[in-house]
Amino acid sequence: MSFRTFHRTLPAFTLGLVLSISPAFAQKTTLKAKNDKLKAKTTAADGTVSKTKATGLAVAPQPTSPVASAPQAVQAASAPAPAASLEAAGWLADLGAAQAQANATNRPILAVFSGSDWCKPCIMYEQEVFAKPEFAAYAKDKLVLAHFDFPRQKRNQPSAAQLKLNEAAAAQLNREGEFPLAVVISPEGKVLAKTGYIAGGPTAFEAYLKKVVPTL
Repeated sequence: MSFRTFHRTLPAFTLGLVLSISPAFAQKTTLKAKNDKLKAKTTAADGTVSKTKATGLAVAPQPTSPVASAPQAVQAASAPAPAASLEAAGWLADLGAAQAQANATNRPILAVFSGSDWCKPCIMYEQEVFAKPEFAAYAKDKLVLAHFDFPRQKRNQPSAAQLKLNEAAAAQLNREGEFPLAVVISPEGKVLAKTGYIAGGPTAFEAYLKKVVPTL
């Protein structure tokens, strides 16, 4: 006569297990587990009852969902949205209008794609470069500035009309959905270069622009 022993962590409920040994003999074992304690009650075919207890049962760890990548830091709720300050400084939010102005003035376009309330590098870009008075003074007579913001928080969502303009610009210049992304475009509409965040403030960013457009 042989027995099979099953080892497993049981939840806090009663499991009835009947083991058939032979036509002439059968026993019924009732297991009850709670926390790390196990009680077993075995009733033999002749009516004999035996009880056993066990402690120290291993508790199976709860499954967890691994995080593929850490989310980017969210901008503090009290901080102003970068889009508001850039638009106030004369940045356009319409790629078509920016292209028309570039043709009229023979200036390259700097189009910036940003996530103003969720993308930390985007916020740093705005604070360290684009919103700086030094950069505004540099770009005033050299560039046509355009900004396309893609916030996530409901309260910061643009109007339906602006959202269409943003999506139209992204369809032409940012199909990969990269944030932040700065795109330099010639007055004729040719994409000259694309870059992400550049550390070093206005000086470093202006040096990058001069490499792309030496006449700046």
